[in-house]
Amino acid sequence: MSFLTIALLFVAGFAASAINAVAGGGTFLTFGALSLAGVPPISANATSSIAQLPGYFTSTLPYLKDLRSIWRGIILLALVSVVGSVLGAMLLLWLDNAEFSAAVPWLLLGATALFAAGPWLRPKQRHQEDAAAAGRSRSGPAMQFVTAIYGGFFGAGMGIMMLATLGLTESGDYHRLNAVKNVLANVIAIVAIVVFVSGGVVDWAGALAMIPGVALGGYSGVWVAKRVPQIAIRLFVIAIGLSLAAYYFVTG
Repeated sequence: MSFLTIALLFVAGFAASAINAVAGGGTFLTFGALSLAGVPPISANATSSIAQLPGYFTSTLPYLKDLRSIWRGIILLALVSVVGSVLGAMLLLWLDNAEFSAAVPWLLLGATALFAAGPWLRPKQRHQEDAAAAGRSRSGPAMQFVTAIYGGFFGAGMGIMMLATLGLTESGDYHRLNAVKNVLANVIAIVAIVVFVSGGVVDWAGALAMIPGVALGGYSGVWVAKRVPQIAIRLFVIAIGLSLAAYYFVTG
């Protein structure tokens, strides 16, 4: 791996983590940089999942106090997430690179649309009685199962999708739902990574080049959030998603 490639992956990891801290959507950058570096699409997807994992951990830390009081209610959703993530990751490994390449532009378009709609999909705080009724919804585990399959298979836009579904099926305000989402994102990512490592599809050189950038970028996200309008970052991520989709439509 050349110095230029290492630098590209480091910068992509840094930018992806900073963007995730502000608006989400950093997966587009890590997946795209690995693709430009010549990593096959299945390996790029798996490696991007590993590179993003430190960010999932750090995003959960601010919610540890809240999680102590609600962890029992997360157990079923976490178990469902394990099964769904295994199925999604196994589905990815079942495909070959040509088949996955054909699906990638459509996945990118869908994830970009989901990301663009994110501000309108965020759960809104409900009255207490409505929230309690939603918390008893039996559709919650089923919707989380579908989200986990997607997260294990591809993952871009997973957090936005999860917030939207949790807002429909679980009780509590935005911060509680975000805490639950962060825990489940960790579960999905860790399970998928175990499957990817077992399948031998991880590009470890690419992951090691990105992870230091991801770690530094997470701290920089706070600085970015104070100085750059979130709409500008969202437009940048959408442009990246559309450009990657166009690239795979042409080359796939």
